[in-house]
Amino acid sequence: MNFQFIESDNRPWGRYFVLHDEPNYKVKRIEVEPNQRLSYQYHFKRAEAWTIVQGEATVTLDGVDKIFTVGETAIIPLSAKHRVANMGTELLIFIEVQTGDYFGEDDIVRIEDDYSRK
Repeated sequence: MNFQFIESDNRPWGRYFVLHDEPNYKVKRIEVEPNQRLSYQYHFKRAEAWTIVQGEATVTLDGVDKIFTVGETAIIPLSAKHRVANMGTELLIFIEVQTGDYFGEDDIVRIEDDYSRK
């Protein structure tokens, strides 16, 4: 099957692919390489739900870590501080559903970042 993504980007921790983009929601496939993690961050304009489809995720939500495995979903409320890490040896893949009224990458407020991004 040959599928064209709306948008994709490589990041220091892995990559993402935009699967669907509507005015009130956006769907992404996010891949996190082993021993990598996203920045500790929050958003002013969107909430997120992360469903794990491969691997194991360590999700930090407002300072509390919890492990999520295949089939489980982490709910990230609007303005909650959050991060996902792949502490395993296989690729972590999750589907992210964003809800809100704006989904631009400039709505990421980074608190802490392993790759010195602002």
